[in-house]
Amino acid sequence: MARLENKVAIITGAASGMGLAALELFTKEGAKVVATDIAFDQLKEVTASIEGEILCAQLDVTSEEQWKSVMVEAKEAFGKIDILINNAGVSFHKTLLEETLDGWNRSINLNLTSVFLGMQSVIPYMQDNGGGSIVNCVSLSAIIGSADNGAAAYAAAKGGVRALSKHAAINFAQDNIRVNSIYPGAILTGAAQRHGVTSREVLGKAFEGTIPLPPFAGEALDIANGYLYLASDESKFVTGEELIIDGGWSSK
Repeated sequence: MARLENKVAIITGAASGMGLAALELFTKEGAKVVATDIAFDQLKEVTASIEGEILCAQLDVTSEEQWKSVMVEAKEAFGKIDILINNAGVSFHKTLLEETLDGWNRSINLNLTSVFLGMQSVIPYMQDNGGGSIVNCVSLSAIIGSADNGAAAYAAAKGGVRALSKHAAINFAQDNIRVNSIYPGAILTGAAQRHGVTSREVLGKAFEGTIPLPPFAGEALDIANGYLYLASDESKFVTGEELIIDGGWSSK
């Protein structure tokens, strides 16, 4: 039996990287997926070759109205919403003294407010269902001060996601809604590849001595597998937890 059979999942940032890996994995595991991204043309292009029941929806994760629209589309298409993967996020590498107020607000909106809006939008639907699973993508930046590569606003936003996830896990447990978090380490994604990083091994060279587990960098599927576990009924007694996928970086 597929691990997500009869489940309906919404995935943000599904046009590339960890979101795309999750989309491919979730459909293989039997989920009906509402794939969202602000890059709608790219999203339609990459989903054209993926087998499974997929609804593509354009979503600016900082827009309350677009979140509400996606929820309505999901319910109309598939009848319910069981899973939300808050995967989308963007890092801006400016230090505390370099960052501007506009840059700060943009990072907070994209990385923290987006998660707030997603959870606020989906939880009423999950309450109607009698339960659900929310998985938020955080960052080692929320745990380790040296892991943010100088991105002050990003670290602050992800710290907020960490706290908000704990808050939601406790306050909606009585509704059988589970809220857990994933903490990626150094992961080869499309963003890294656009900067000339062609493989895990190439990315890993920058983290040798920092990450103990060879090849010192992970791939998008590593994160997608974490999403899958926390979205599935295999984790039905898990909430408020932090799954760190970093090759041992944080343990050092």
